[in-house]
Amino acid sequence: MSDFIPSLRYPDPAIEVLDERFLQLRLFSASVECIVTGLRWAEGPVWFGDGRYLLVSDIPNNRVIRWDEASGAVSDFRNPSNNANGNFRDRQGRLLTCEHLTRRVTRTEYDGRITVLADRHEGKRLNSPNDIVCAKDGSIWFTDPSFGIHGYWEGEPAEQELPHAVYRIAPDGKLQQLIIDLNAPNGLAFSPDESVLYVVESRATPHRLIWAYDHRDGKLSNKRVALDANGPGAFDGFRVDVAGNLWCGFGSNGAPGADPEGLDGVRVFAPDGTAIAHIHLPERCANVCFGGKHRNRLFMAASHSVYALYVNTQGAA
Repeated sequence: MSDFIPSLRYPDPAIEVLDERFLQLRLFSASVECIVTGLRWAEGPVWFGDGRYLLVSDIPNNRVIRWDEASGAVSDFRNPSNNANGNFRDRQGRLLTCEHLTRRVTRTEYDGRITVLADRHEGKRLNSPNDIVCAKDGSIWFTDPSFGIHGYWEGEPAEQELPHAVYRIAPDGKLQQLIIDLNAPNGLAFSPDESVLYVVESRATPHRLIWAYDHRDGKLSNKRVALDANGPGAFDGFRVDVAGNLWCGFGSNGAPGADPEGLDGVRVFAPDGTAIAHIHLPERCANVCFGGKHRNRLFMAASHSVYALYVNTQGAA
């Protein structure tokens, strides 16, 4: 359970400004709120504005929970969930989900039926699809590290049949393996104009990295480092706002002797790679999304809890 105590002061001291550029993104009279707690490992938040609710995966508890904005009620949306992790919405508003246990990517149809979009590449089973996004052309992009087949906590032990990879499901349904040289690709997101794809390499050494790739017509080129955690910090999932700033789930990299003090939360980076803010949370943050009526509320899935903060920007549509 979270030991979070909300700030009674404005501006909220949990919101640390590292660069003056963040001042225009901060709302002076908005503070961090804890809206859900009691989870085991919160991941994959996705906002449904048409229903005014947030879905969040609770991976070890094998469920997806639903938080209703109007009432604040928390309920099970899907239980069991096949150890669901990342979630997103396609261009028609349907739920896309990465499932660890079944090692597949699914789509929830309007009537609740489940359609399997990908579970094998060239006859071999995927590892454990992790995070997912949908591009404007309807193509679906997801990462496939092996976290879910390492044990019984987020899936079940199994043999790894494919390299860690980033995949694209083309609008015609064809599965394409695009990146295979990253050690545990994790979070991914496009720049607002989709000219750049960002991908977290969560087991990069000596530092955790976010790579950038030029993107055009479903093809990637010009791989380069976009962000370097520079030391004991580590990236997980992230989202991009309309100005191209990256809002990154952040915490300790877990190395022996690493001190998590000051690392847990969300670190915000300008498009040029400068860290401009850190939203301090009492728990490591795995992933985020923007939601609310104006897409100006940041939801943060952080270990045992989900936090929220209104900001003076919007998530990229």
